[in-house]
This record gives sequence, C-alpha cells and structure tokens, in this order.
Amino acid sequence: MRWNMRLKAAERGIWKSTEMRRLLAEAGLEISAGKMSALWAGTPTTIRLDDLDVICAVLDCDPAALLIREPDKVAARRPVREKTVNADAAPPLVRPRIGKPRSEPPL
Repeated sequence: MRWNMRLKAAERGIWKSTEMRRLLAEAGLEISAGKMSALWAGTPTTIRLDDLDVICAVLDCDPAALLIREPDKVAARRPVREKTVNADAAPPLVRPRIGKPRSEPPL
C-alpha cells in the first residue's frame, strides 16, 4: 500500500503539515508533531481506524483515496514455486495417521 495523504491534502489546498495538524485538532484528533511528520512525509506502518476516520473527514475523502493498492509489490513477495515433473498430477490423498485415528476429510 502507498500512503496518499499529502496529495489529497494538496488537492484540498493544505500545503503544510502544521496546517493539517491544526485542522485535525479542530476535528478532535490531537497528533504530536512527530506523528504528524511521519504521516506527512511517508507511509505509516500502522494507523488507528479512528484516526483514519478523522483524517478522511478533514480531507473529505474515503480511505480508498488515502491508501493506494500496489499489486506489483504483492506479486513480487510471492514465493517462487518449483515446477514439478508432472504438474498435472493430482495432489496426494489425505489419510489419517496410524496410531492417531482422525476422521477423513469430506469427499
């Protein structure tokens, strides 16, 4: 995910983090200068949903406008699967362990 708050703020005419911080405080969200700097300058690792709700109210947008999906990054994280000799073969049957009876999976 990419954090898009700075661009959305610019679209609303908010150019400085101090101005955004003041607007958030007026809406009931007191943010420290350090946290505001992190929200303004980069992508936060975590954000509370209550805080996100106030940010969206101030910027008059929905969360989808602030959080941009990056499918290429997700695909790059997937582990590479090794190709088997017979890729069309059926997966092995699941059988109960000997000595520890368990029910068989549904058919």
